Amino acid sequence: MRGAWDVAAILALRTVARAHAVDVVHTHSSIDSWVAGLAARSLGLAVVRSRHVSIPIPRRRAHVYRLAHRIITSGDAVARIVEAAGIPRERIAAIGPGIDTARFHPGVSGAAVRAELGLGGPTVGLVANIRGSKGHRFFLEAARDVLRDHPDARFLIVGDGIGFADVQRRVAELGLQEHVIMTGFRRDVPEVMAALDVLVLPSVKSEAMSQVIPQALAVGTPVVGTSVGGTPELVRDGETGRVVPPADARALAVAIAELLAAPGRARELARRGQAEVLVQHSMDAAMTRTVAVYDAARAAASGWRS
Repeated sequence: MRGAWDVAAILALRTVARAHAVDVVHTHSSIDSWVAGLAARSLGLAVVRSRHVSIPIPRRRAHVYRLAHRIITSGDAVARIVEAAGIPRERIAAIGPGIDTARFHPGVSGAAVRAELGLGGPTVGLVANIRGSKGHRFFLEAARDVLRDHPDARFLIVGDGIGFADVQRRVAELGLQEHVIMTGFRRDVPEVMAALDVLVLPSVKSEAMSQVIPQALAVGTPVVGTSVGGTPELVRDGETGRVVPPADARALAVAIAELLAAPGRARELARRGQAEVLVQHSMDAAMTRTVAVYDAARAAASGWRS
């Protein structure tokens, strides 16, 4: 797909759709939404488009969304962005990413991870791709403040990405080498989550609907997030976790320190969040809602053909 108006790609996708008796075409980004959307519409097939990011959509660029019979957004915050671009709300369905409850569940143990990394005291973690939007800078600044009240705390930065070296350098500049562990990429994320006393996601922008927050809650780990994108849909401040303003290291530090100082309350918040995510954000729940959208798109496509 060389561009939005790649006629050869459109014709090729028409051939594929016919050969496999396709009923629904589901697209996820700009070029494929134009190419596959046009191919599907030319055959009278149902089109579903996903929107995964919480970046505003200029109305002049919203035409591609009108190719779709239904749009799936990763949460209500993104649904409002799509609606603001001129798409009728009844064509938009907010469906968060489903979590694999066979991997993320209350029975997961973090003991092996704590032993491997030598974690004896309170442990706070950030699990995310390392890039500017995830707020690693503010996590480190908050860590420095938290250590004043909890000098035995340790801070895990789990993940890799283009900002790894910059974050590593910042750890040294703040004198946090003895307190921060940068693990790099890990496959044992459920066990890492379970090893934490607090999971922090200090995103500053473009956080549509986090996957790590419901994963952490599913294993029973208390969460601190920021009021960015769909995070407030997953965490209600003071009820299922803590939510603070983005780019506010002091507020982040206060929330973390409060949870570390009151582990019983922290666990109670996590239990409430856990009960909700296991029911509302499981993979089965997400797929049930997604299939319902496919059915609605097929009905819409059939109605438009007739």
